Amino acid sequence: MSTPVLHQTGVRAWLPIIALAFAAFVFNTSEFLPVGLLPDIAKSLHETVPFTGLILTGYAFVVAVMSLPLTILTARFERRKLLLVLLFIFSLCHFVVPWVESFESLFAARVGVALTHSIFWSIMTPLAARVAPHGKRATGLAAVMGGTIVATVMGVPIGTNLGHLFGWHMAFFLIGVGSALVFVVIFLVLPHCEATHAGSLKSLPVILKRPGLQQLYFLTVVTVLGQFTAYSYLNPVLAAAGGLDQSMIVVMLFVFGFAGVIGTAVASKTVDKHCAGTLTGAMTIVCLSLALLVLCAKTTVSLTILVICWGAAMTAVCLAFQTMLLTVAPDAADVAASLYSGIFNVGIGGGAFIGSRVSEAVGFIPVPFVGAAIVGVSLLSLLIVKLKTGSWTFSAPPVRESGVPVHETK
Repeated sequence: MSTPVLHQTGVRAWLPIIALAFAAFVFNTSEFLPVGLLPDIAKSLHETVPFTGLILTGYAFVVAVMSLPLTILTARFERRKLLLVLLFIFSLCHFVVPWVESFESLFAARVGVALTHSIFWSIMTPLAARVAPHGKRATGLAAVMGGTIVATVMGVPIGTNLGHLFGWHMAFFLIGVGSALVFVVIFLVLPHCEATHAGSLKSLPVILKRPGLQQLYFLTVVTVLGQFTAYSYLNPVLAAAGGLDQSMIVVMLFVFGFAGVIGTAVASKTVDKHCAGTLTGAMTIVCLSLALLVLCAKTTVSLTILVICWGAAMTAVCLAFQTMLLTVAPDAADVAASLYSGIFNVGIGGGAFIGSRVSEAVGFIPVPFVGAAIVGVSLLSLLIVKLKTGSWTFSAPPVRESGVPVHETK
């Protein structure tokens, strides 16, 4: 029999959510820090920028392949202890980076981080929903997503700047220090959380038959593929399209991340009641932002406005995806989340790979146009569903108190 999480009241009720937000911050800062430091890493390791970008691809594909098997393997582990183990391994993989001297050794360290990531994001969304104050699920999810936003707002730009000043090795080492501090915070404030509704291999055929989950996974992989085709190479794209120097590119990374605060604030108010509308509107803005990136890079004002719209919209898209996930698979949340995490990272890795191939073949200018075209496929699929069903997204099946969808009981 599983032990439920007891919801506290007042400020103490939010401490576990704040702790998880800090954990999300260090994980996301680590994942996307190479975006800002690709030229530095490539120069240090005597490789080309497109080839070094395969670090992003390899990381993402490890997460994509390992998320489901590792989540099932750890399905019965108590969540607090599991999270502490993940943070310990995560820290060690960053502490070894100062001794990295080749692409292969860096890739090995990043594989270690990716394995912890495979489990972390599989359990994070269901865990945040469980420990959030009663009746505040959407706010709790938005708060934890705030950790990923702060990583983009502060972690990636500051880490990139530190990497430029003191070397990219030190930037990764400092993430290890930060994750060690998060370990202490999690140890102190996160309650005992037995695994519940984790799902299993037996549940896969059942949940994968749900049209809503199938649609979510398709939208996720295609949208993220388009996003990261461009975002993975934002540094050289802005340099090529607008002649921006490294300091201004760091500013744009900061603006992109700060815009996520706006996206979260707006989407958290609308996503529970109008998830489909929030998703469709935000995805349209992402598509247009990618299509107009090269044109708007010509002036600082136009680029700043575009990056704000882009960053806010992409955050809203991710929050809508997380809400859809919990709606369509509440009875097998961890397995559904592990598949979502894996698919999300297929998009990241695939986008980084496409961006690498496009830039290698024809330069960096066409990269965001390719990304816009890919996101356009997601928008087209939403339009097709709208025309066929009258709704932008497939609805979730009703769920009994036992957690079993009504139409799946016999």
